[in-house]
Amino acid sequence: MDSATYAIEADVEATHWWFTERRWLFGRLIAGFALARDARILDIGTSTGTNLRLLRELGFTRGEGLDASAEAVRWCAEKGYGKVTQGDVCALPFDDASFDLVLATDIIEHVDDDGAALREIRRVLKPGGRVLMIDIAGNDHPLLDTYLQAAEVLRDASHVRDYRADEWLAMFRGAGFDAQVQSRWRLPIDFETWVERIRTPADSVAGIRALWAHAPDEVRGYYAVQPDGSFEHDALLIDAR
Repeated sequence: MDSATYAIEADVEATHWWFTERRWLFGRLIAGFALARDARILDIGTSTGTNLRLLRELGFTRGEGLDASAEAVRWCAEKGYGKVTQGDVCALPFDDASFDLVLATDIIEHVDDDGAALREIRRVLKPGGRVLMIDIAGNDHPLLDTYLQAAEVLRDASHVRDYRADEWLAMFRGAGFDAQVQSRWRLPIDFETWVERIRTPADSVAGIRALWAHAPDEVRGYYAVQPDGSFEHDALLIDAR
């Protein structure tokens, strides 16, 4: 993303209920972990630094981020959000057993080799460390899942896959984690905000509108598609150790 997109993203993250709810969920769980205030915590896919701000508000002094984008590193540095390293989640630039907690929000769905990403997260976790991951959940029904994946990739070409809950848990187990779905909920999506956040090209926006408009009633009903293109889908939070 460029500077203008980061500015839009930061504005949305400050006030949109999805981001405020996500911070509340993370905050509630992290408070229950009884971590020392100097625990080392890594936020993967930092973007505009919303999780780094949360960690600071919770009193943690050693929160740091990782993002593939140099623009994210620059943005967070300018805002004084702490250390953010540019790097790849599949080849984390950190020593083994470095972190007490890792946060990952809306990031693994964009990774080609999700298994490698989770193994890297496992590698940099200290013994007894935890991972909290929030992401979109795919659907068990093939037809419903096809429409979700199509809408996601039209909106964001970097999207790879929204995984079902059982697929997420299997991937975590394959990387050596004991994982559980801590929360699952329906996520309302305001269409204009959803596409504006990442500046989805106009032809792709039109494609998503056409996808929903011509979808079977079963699909439109499940995703609660509205006349303006707004809809709902499923999100989940995984707690792994």
